[in-house]
Amino acid sequence: MFDLFKRKPSPDATPVATTTDVPAARSWSERLKSGLSQSREKLAGALGGVFARRTLDQAALDDLETALLTADVGVAATEYLLEDLKARYRRAGPGADPRPVLQAAFTALLAPLEKPLSISDARPFVIMLAGVNGAGKTTSIGKLAKWLQQQELSVLLAAGDTFRAAAREQLAVWGERNNVAVIRQEGGDAAAVMFDAVSAARARGIDVLLADTAGRLPTQGHLMDELAKVKRVLAKAEPGAPHEVLLVLDANTGQNALAQVKAFDAVVGLTGLILTKLDGSAKGGVVAAIAREHPVPLKFVGVGEGVDDLRPFVAADFVEALLPGMRESPN
Repeated sequence: MFDLFKRKPSPDATPVATTTDVPAARSWSERLKSGLSQSREKLAGALGGVFARRTLDQAALDDLETALLTADVGVAATEYLLEDLKARYRRAGPGADPRPVLQAAFTALLAPLEKPLSISDARPFVIMLAGVNGAGKTTSIGKLAKWLQQQELSVLLAAGDTFRAAAREQLAVWGERNNVAVIRQEGGDAAAVMFDAVSAARARGIDVLLADTAGRLPTQGHLMDELAKVKRVLAKAEPGAPHEVLLVLDANTGQNALAQVKAFDAVVGLTGLILTKLDGSAKGGVVAAIAREHPVPLKFVGVGEGVDDLRPFVAADFVEALLPGMRESPN
């Protein structure tokens, strides 16, 4: 077992931007809009026709249905949005601008996913992370560690992927970058690493333990059983743990992300999601599919490779970045 990078974060760490921090908030808004540009462009063509007509006739609704499906919103969420949109439009009265009505409907659909990560008084507070190979899990852990440090919380990392040396090394790099210790082993049982990490976190008075796990496909039954075992061991090592179980999703997978949510939730009981790689995807609409078909709180979204490119999900900000031309005034 190796312990690396033991220094705690500086108390002078830069705080996370708040809604009153205008420059930082604007910077994140711009990054989010840029990250969702491909999804927004897919919606733009059809929505342009809808907005030009300034009415929600059947032709406009047909165009909107096509646009939403193309953006990977999914059939169930698209049907729900169209029905809700029609009801809201009727209430708005004749001649209403459909743009703010659509924005309100979309925001209402996503709002239940907006449940920020809350660190309770439990110490160590254990966050277990899971995901398929290549979803960006280890990178997200590094960014999450930075975000937690900005909340003036001390962090310890547990390298639960005991088979891939590259995964352990990558986590160690993030640990070094954030001045965070990493508990890791070469080979052996992932559950044993977790037990050691909880003991180490307790002994050092660590606030939050981020427990990485090996990537796995939901169809790999034996590996999903191992994931359930890791969760049980964490509970034995620390009563009440893991306090959060987060699934890291790659936005590029589109509707397959919804299938992953359902499969991992059935095995380990998810408490939240992290959606990564929005900057390389035209499938940002999958958030709506998750909200409608299997709502699990979306704790964070990632729109880039930078250490600060992971931020809490805010439904209104996400919708504003996803839908084109929402702030334009009607003609």
